[in-house]
Amino acid sequence: MTIEPFDAVQLITIKRDKGELSTPQINWMIEAYTRGYIADEQMAAMTMAIFLNGMSRREIKDMTMAMIASGERMSYPGLGKPTADKHSTGGVGDKITLPLMPLVASFGVAVPQLSGRGLGHTGGTLDKLESIPGWRANLTNAEMLQQLKDYSGVICAAGSGLAPADGKLYSLRDITGTVEAIPLIASSIMSKKIAEGTESLVLDVKFGSGAFLKDIERSRELARTMVALGTDAGVNTTALLTDMNVPLGLAIGNANEVRESVEVLAGGGPADVIELTVALAREMLAMAGMPDVDVAANLHNGKAMDSWRQTIAAQGGDPDAALPVARETHVVLAERDGVLLDQLALPFGIAAWRLGAGRARKQDPVQHAAGIDLHAKPGDVVRKGEPLFTLSADEPARFARALEALEGSYVIGDAKDYVARGPLVAERITAN
Repeated sequence: MTIEPFDAVQLITIKRDKGELSTPQINWMIEAYTRGYIADEQMAAMTMAIFLNGMSRREIKDMTMAMIASGERMSYPGLGKPTADKHSTGGVGDKITLPLMPLVASFGVAVPQLSGRGLGHTGGTLDKLESIPGWRANLTNAEMLQQLKDYSGVICAAGSGLAPADGKLYSLRDITGTVEAIPLIASSIMSKKIAEGTESLVLDVKFGSGAFLKDIERSRELARTMVALGTDAGVNTTALLTDMNVPLGLAIGNANEVRESVEVLAGGGPADVIELTVALAREMLAMAGMPDVDVAANLHNGKAMDSWRQTIAAQGGDPDAALPVARETHVVLAERDGVLLDQLALPFGIAAWRLGAGRARKQDPVQHAAGIDLHAKPGDVVRKGEPLFTLSADEPARFARALEALEGSYVIGDAKDYVARGPLVAERITAN
């Protein structure tokens, strides 16, 4: 019989009473939970104690490194090119990974983008790409490495061997009201990203109505915590704080976000999607040793589009195939002349979810054609009877609940009452 060096109740009590856990205690806690010795109810008590009392920078670092140690750590031997990645904390209409990966890859920088699926009102990158006929998310490590060698970019699912402690802990946090704890968010995101093996990492940390954390101060704290974790682990890490009060772009959903991403890669698309894609690409390329390149040029000269087509085809997708189209649509019209004064991101995310674009449980399917297309953004002039937005779904019965979510989510008023928003990229955060 193995004698355990610590006991779970003792560690829960320390954190309950606002104490600090030692490095050996944290290492044991994560290892023992991963192998099933610490029960879910005990770890639930621990996550609540962390949620209420926080963790020191050293504790968060120890927890992150212990979660990395629970599984494999990837590397890219013989690649012969720098690696850079990006992670977004998620939002409404946030399809930036789709144009960003091929844009950065078109400069010869390898982008090993391990992505996830959506849950609730935030969409998942893999769900979006699975709108493309034939495209597959699951690659072996060998396939991923070969694609990075051949085309410099890949978007695929993270394997189960990458930080398995995080997968187990995340599922527990989701059902215990502790998802928003900054030490747990930071260690969850950074354990996977550090284990992924990238040399450089840019974090897109959202704030506002449609963000994971609504308050900019909390988002700033999360960004600083994650930048410190990456830096401490030897990964060149920066963060951009970006506004998610209004949906990003004009498309919310899966297939329609792919369409919008392709528009951006073709040199068009909404201004805010282009702005954020280029800003994040500049960060990634600068950290990869290319600070002076004309990033936007590759959206107009076809190089980013070539990269997109190559990487989609390499994963079995047909870049020329028609994307799914919903069987039913419902158009909402402007009830008066005026200016669109506001458009809250969260209700639009919830509405898209109710239309079938998202899932309530991880095992639920998504309807790839479901979603919302916006015809106006805040500051735009609108006319009575003109379309404001179009809802799409395969089942018309879904429209009522989606419209219910959108009540009070937008305001049309007089031009004199319009207040311009702050910058999309509010702040850049680097290591101290």
